[in-house]
Amino acid sequence: MKSMETKAYSIIEEAYKEYYPVIYRYVRCRIRCKYEVEDLVQDVFMRLLDYDNMLQKSTIQSFLFTIARNLVIDYLRCYYKKQEMILCAYENFIEEIIAKDLLIIERLRLSAFPQQRRKIYSMSRFEEKTLCEISEELQLSKSTVENHLFIGRKVMRNYISMCI
Repeated sequence: MKSMETKAYSIIEEAYKEYYPVIYRYVRCRIRCKYEVEDLVQDVFMRLLDYDNMLQKSTIQSFLFTIARNLVIDYLRCYYKKQEMILCAYENFIEEIIAKDLLIIERLRLSAFPQQRRKIYSMSRFEEKTLCEISEELQLSKSTVENHLFIGRKVMRNYISMCI
């Protein structure tokens, strides 16, 4: 058993000396980062240790390229998935900032509304109350509440559209 392991290690050692530059160039053509390339090439040769019983000098070159290709594909798949997640997180972050800014703008404009319109708009918008609930609570007719809400929304829409 010892001689089999020694033979496999010597095949790997020879392959490392002979094919490292070739495998390095192969991986480097596909991946930009020098340090990532060095790690992947090292992984290629480390993976050979998993197949020590199957190693033969005649097939080692194609075996190395197969391992290298698979590692590059896995690396690129992870890399692009990570880039996609970063972009998605960035877009969500920007959307949150915009939403917070719009809310600040809305509240600033709301403070300039007449008191009754401000109260009705706030109850509808921020407390999510219906026309009936607002009219009952404020003891106003439904049409009065509806009119204040209509005007308030129109003014707010125009103001926010000017800010954007």
